[in-house]
Amino acid sequence: MASLPTAAVIANVAKTATNARFFFFFSSSLSHNFDHYLPSFAPPRTFSRFTPPLRTDNVAGRISRNGTQFPFSFCTTASTEPVTSDASIALSSTSLDKDDDDPEKNIKDAADMLDIRVGRIIKAWRHLEADTLYVEEVDVGEPEPRLICSGLVKYIPLDQLLDRRVIVLANLKPRNMRGIKSCGMLMAASDSLHENVELLLPPEGSIPGERIWFGSEDEKGNQPDAAAPNQIQKKKIWEMVQPHLKTDGCCTAVLGSHPMRTSAGVVTSTSLKHANIS
Repeated sequence: MASLPTAAVIANVAKTATNARFFFFFSSSLSHNFDHYLPSFAPPRTFSRFTPPLRTDNVAGRISRNGTQFPFSFCTTASTEPVTSDASIALSSTSLDKDDDDPEKNIKDAADMLDIRVGRIIKAWRHLEADTLYVEEVDVGEPEPRLICSGLVKYIPLDQLLDRRVIVLANLKPRNMRGIKSCGMLMAASDSLHENVELLLPPEGSIPGERIWFGSEDEKGNQPDAAAPNQIQKKKIWEMVQPHLKTDGCCTAVLGSHPMRTSAGVVTSTSLKHANIS
């Protein structure tokens, strides 16, 4: 084992390191014994399970320009657990308290944005530029009747449309259909093969222009204002709601479990059960 260095040797080493401007590194065997010469303020080297293992080629310490020895410097970790900010804790708490989304409620809320009204067909005729289309003038409670094009030629005779009460989806964006601007849609039930089509029927006593709603009689007062046509198109509200519109086993028009209503009663089809509505 190497003998302990004398004071003269240490002074000579410090002088050499200062002049050459680099740190002199003792061998590992020397460093083991040189710990006795560390200043008294140096903290003892303690190890924990988080302390990195000591490299065998590590140096005993550094010698500064004035010859002072510095102890080892280890990078230790206080905890292996990730640090969580107050903001993320608050966010987690909020997420735990938040109820899961209810798909049925979301569809119901979307349907409440639709402006579906009772209408009455005043006039109807065949579209001059489209063999499958009718053109109807429909009273929906506005100062002027609306022009609506419907593809019902194959399913309903023209004379059965005159003075008929219907259900109208009124806040769709107007569409140009072979030169005629169609401002709405007549709602109808159809079977799965689309061979039989029936217009939805408002109950007797329904007034043109009344807005329908889905649910119980008491829910009419909770109905929000209808969305603008641009919003219906942008958010694809109708595309979201339409697949959930059906007739039940009693021919009642329903949205899930919510019947379609006017103040006079529920909306129905003439004979189609478990049919699609569009």
